[in-house]
Amino acid sequence: MSRIFISGSSAGLGLMAGELLVSQGHQVVLHARNAVRASDARRALPQAEEIVEGDLDTVAGARQVATRVNGLGRFDAVIHNAAVGYRESHRLTADGLPHVFAINTLSAYILTALIERPHRLVFLSSGMHHHADANLDDILWRKRRWNGSTAYAESKLHDAMLAFAVARRWPEVLSNALEPGWVPTRMGGPGAPDDMMQAHLTQAWLATSDEPQANATGRYFYHLRPLAANRQADDKALQDHLLEICAELSGITLPA
Repeated sequence: MSRIFISGSSAGLGLMAGELLVSQGHQVVLHARNAVRASDARRALPQAEEIVEGDLDTVAGARQVATRVNGLGRFDAVIHNAAVGYRESHRLTADGLPHVFAINTLSAYILTALIERPHRLVFLSSGMHHHADANLDDILWRKRRWNGSTAYAESKLHDAMLAFAVARRWPEVLSNALEPGWVPTRMGGPGAPDDMMQAHLTQAWLATSDEPQANATGRYFYHLRPLAANRQADDKALQDHLLEICAELSGITLPA
């Protein structure tokens, strides 16, 4: 039995992964951004050990979530599922950051840096990352006209970069990324064509399985199989630069 924390898990794929893990006998802690969503999650999965509340769109909020997670004790795995989607308008957080970047990229970095180091880290990316550019020189969208789809794709490339950077820096942790497919969740929209019943399996598998492939690190997966990621995700210099940017913007350094 493993103990798993899943960010952004009051609905959609995060909740589905939680339901699967509970059915397999694991202990699961969910996360919701506010009390209303926490109540929804509790009704949907009453077997969850706990539901951590907190909005991840600011540095202070992500810090608070990490503190609350650490207050529950150590976890075997953390699944970084929290995200906003590709149809978002340009909106700045209280920290002055584009909220797509703040939630999809920076909060995953902050939670990774501050939550007591688990045995496994799972980062949700997207198939849209394959055609994205990291654009680290304009990660905050100050030079370009906003495009929600591009911002989302970039953030999901960043998530793969974070997974691989952590795998390199923390060899004792299995850190991987995956794409769940374009599925008809609230984020994906009703016209998404991929198989909803496959979309939550890989993250649960990477978080708990003893199968050899699931015990890899620094890899990218799609439906339980390895898949080549965008080449920029494997670029060590870009990975290190992304970590530097996240550290500067958050004031939090990834521990050695």
